[in-house]
Amino acid sequence: MELNDIRNRIPDYAKDLRLNLGSVLTPQGAPGLSETQIWGTALTAAITSRNTALTRDIETLAREQLDDETIDAVRAAAAIMGMNNIYYRFLHLVEDDNYATMPARLRMNVIARPGIDKKDFELYSLAASSITGCGKCIVAHERNLRQHEVSAEAVQSAVRIASVIHGVAIVLEQTGDNVSTAAAA
Repeated sequence: MELNDIRNRIPDYAKDLRLNLGSVLTPQGAPGLSETQIWGTALTAAITSRNTALTRDIETLAREQLDDETIDAVRAAAAIMGMNNIYYRFLHLVEDDNYATMPARLRMNVIARPGIDKKDFELYSLAASSITGCGKCIVAHERNLRQHEVSAEAVQSAVRIASVIHGVAIVLEQTGDNVSTAAAA
């Protein structure tokens, strides 16, 4: 399984995505991010984009850089943001400030103890929040990353990865490409 296996499935009308996929998943194309952060962000984005075949393929590639603990933390970031992004987007969009004063009453323990470096978990949470469009969560995770001295360039790299992976997920779903290259091998 190679990245080109995914890229070759992207049709010509989405050539820009094919080209971007080839660049954003490299240290040169994702300035400020380590290989672990690049692939953790890519896997978080694939999971959040809900394309099972692409997720399986990205996970296969990511396993060269990520250990099982990191993959579990990536899944946890996608899962908890799947919940939080809905709840906090509601708080952001509803025109009744009363809701913001009410306790959320939702368990979010993994955010405090993600099992990996907190900065990495924040990057993955930002990627998921960017895909689902929760403004409140995007602001909170970006601010937290910047307070932990993560550069604006690294933050942008993570969001660029998320945007490309999400675009690829849409294209592959649209073309009916639901077969994982990794599963077929």
